[in-house]
Amino acid sequence: MSQSRLHDLIALANEPSSAKRRELLRGVTDMLFAADSGNAVEMALFDQILSQLADDMEEAVQVELAQRLGAAPAAPRGVSRTLAFGSIVVAEPILRGSTALTDEDLLHVARTQGQDHLRAISQRSSVSSVVSDAIVARGDDDTLGVLLRNEGAVLSRAAHETVVDRAAANPALHEAVIDRHSLPVDLLNEMYFVVEARLRERIMEKNAGVDPATLEAALAAGRKRVATQDGALPPDHAEVEAEFRALRARSQVSPQMLANMLRGKKTTLFLVALADMAGVDFHTARRILERREMDALSVICKAADFDRSLFLTFALLILEPTDDVMLKAKTYGELYAALPRESAMRTIRFWRLRRQTGDVAAA
Repeated sequence: MSQSRLHDLIALANEPSSAKRRELLRGVTDMLFAADSGNAVEMALFDQILSQLADDMEEAVQVELAQRLGAAPAAPRGVSRTLAFGSIVVAEPILRGSTALTDEDLLHVARTQGQDHLRAISQRSSVSSVVSDAIVARGDDDTLGVLLRNEGAVLSRAAHETVVDRAAANPALHEAVIDRHSLPVDLLNEMYFVVEARLRERIMEKNAGVDPATLEAALAAGRKRVATQDGALPPDHAEVEAEFRALRARSQVSPQMLANMLRGKKTTLFLVALADMAGVDFHTARRILERREMDALSVICKAADFDRSLFLTFALLILEPTDDVMLKAKTYGELYAALPRESAMRTIRFWRLRRQTGDVAAA
């Protein structure tokens, strides 16, 4: 660096006018970009000069500096940190693009600044899991949506679980969660009971592309989480389960008997029998019945190889007795006929992990 040029630039720092300061800014940054980034001493000198000037710059000048440094392949860390804690119009170019900031810097911003700053970090080309986890912990749902749509952001298993729990209460997050490529497949299938029909179709499509090794790993990862989520059993569950075991021992259980249980308002017995015949847990079967989840019921019935007429009988008994119940049943019947059994079998494996968890706990 020319000593005379450096002397001139430092002298300009004492000028009070914004025009002179902007001239100084451009002069220093031009020299910075022309300098050898491998010269640590020279880069430290640039950093010192810019850091000293940054706090005294008016915002428009800070913005210009932030835009230039945010896009630079090599920029001084000190002034980049200073700008990252400024107003969002100043901080955003640095937080979104600067490679000078370390994870330590980003964590400090994520833990102390507002949602605008968090959203800017969430749009970086890559976000480490430790930074993403901090954003998930402090971010509002709008911020989570930005982070989820960035496939360059790495989220831990725990962060993905938190996101799925948050999405259960906010439909605005559903699509961002479902479309996330890195979402563990067991968590993807937890979303099935929360999202609308078109997103359920996407889940089924994704399940069709899951290889067996990934599937088994997902099932294993999900068992511990599922074990803590299910609610209490109904008070007559133990008695009814004993009744069902007795019926099964006498070979008196058949798919057709399920419809009679439902007609006779023997709800717990119906659920115990349906869970047993479909290979899912009681809680999943109860959720489907209580919420009248006909498409989920179709998955269970198809996987259990029940015929279409039995599924339609269930639908007519479960749906509210409204004027259009027959039309609804007809629509669900068509969907049932179109559902490939292979797709149903793949999806139900995720629901069966609850049953496997219960079996392990009981053992």
